Amino acid sequence: MDTLAYVVYGLPCALLVLWGVSRRRRLERRSARAQEHSGAAEPASLHPVIDPTRCIGCGSCLKACPEQAHHPVLGLIGGRAVLTSPGDCIGHGACKAACPVNAITLVFGSERRGVDIPLISPEFESSVPGIFIAGELGGMGLIRNALEQGRQAIESIARRRMTDGRLDVVIVGAGPAGFAATLTAKSRGLRYVTLEQESLGGAVFQYPRGKLVMTAPATVPLLGTVNFRQTSKEDLLSFWQKAERSSGVTINYRERVEDISPAGDGFTVKTNAGTYTTRSVLLAIGRRGSPRKLGVPGEDMPKVVYRLIDPEQYVGKEVLVVGGGDSALEAAASIAEEPGCAGVVLSYRGAQFDRAKGRNRDRIQSASSGGRLKVLMSSNVKRIGAGAVSIEHGGATVDLHNDAVIVSAGGVLPSDFLRRVGIHVETKYGVE
Repeated sequence: MDTLAYVVYGLPCALLVLWGVSRRRRLERRSARAQEHSGAAEPASLHPVIDPTRCIGCGSCLKACPEQAHHPVLGLIGGRAVLTSPGDCIGHGACKAACPVNAITLVFGSERRGVDIPLISPEFESSVPGIFIAGELGGMGLIRNALEQGRQAIESIARRRMTDGRLDVVIVGAGPAGFAATLTAKSRGLRYVTLEQESLGGAVFQYPRGKLVMTAPATVPLLGTVNFRQTSKEDLLSFWQKAERSSGVTINYRERVEDISPAGDGFTVKTNAGTYTTRSVLLAIGRRGSPRKLGVPGEDMPKVVYRLIDPEQYVGKEVLVVGGGDSALEAAASIAEEPGCAGVVLSYRGAQFDRAKGRNRDRIQSASSGGRLKVLMSSNVKRIGAGAVSIEHGGATVDLHNDAVIVSAGGVLPSDFLRRVGIHVETKYGVE
């Protein structure tokens, strides 16, 4: 009887244990491959640092990560959780909340790559009382985070509201954070002005056509729950444009802020179109600021641009893309994948694409193997001419026929503007 009981109850338990061990080993092998594939990629934003002395290898962080189903951001190696694909981490922070032993710390930057972050309070107020910061400028590149921060910053401003005839807030920027802030300001009955130097959507508007935008549910006043998981740039912008019309919010487009100066217990905001007196300012301007330029002869030619909008416009043209981040790789791959592509050259000063996501490196590898794209690592553009470009590569200067140049070398954080306003900016190297 005892033997039969052991067989009836023990065998299933043993099989479950074996299945669990086998599953764990497969996960560790996949994690090791993902880590090897990611190479020296660095996280672009807020990301986890895992303490191996505390981690118990339970895998809760993997299950909590919203990106895990699409990219192997986290994995298990040697019985401990690790960041296997740093370039794919976009700062959800769900892993930290899910860890049962507090083994995860969320940090900005790394030892090799610092990130400039303005100092802000839990209410999103900067070091200058009355000036608030939300969204990507504060280090949060995730759309959901930007929507939430825009809403919460305006809630903080609304709690300090006074009825003295001035504006309650000038909102600078109409990207995700600025748009959510605008909707919140209208819902709370605040006196506000929203200024946007380009178009609704901010950085999202500048994505290449068709680029997938990753986001997660967020609650926005006047709209309710914004519940996108994967969508295209076009669909997301269409949704926002409809929301702009239906909500009745007002946004001043093509109006650029030139100066913010103290005025009593508030501020005077000067733009290219006028001047506003306000009690508070919310900066939701993103981190790109002005595009980083090459500083080479010929860069002022009309054929040089600083972002890709539509790959189709380059069909039949020989294109040079400069840069090594995700934007550069996406631009080069998108053009190379177009039918009728005449040829794309991707020039990067670094020895490896350590700032790009694995899927973008895969696209570059595929296009390069197919002969549609040429990659010049450790190279520098020296001159741009009407029909050619000169590039220093391998100790020599090569001249390449060229019809168009796309410089995707990142943006210059508006640090000078922030410091002129009085906002303290700190460079973080892998710290909270």
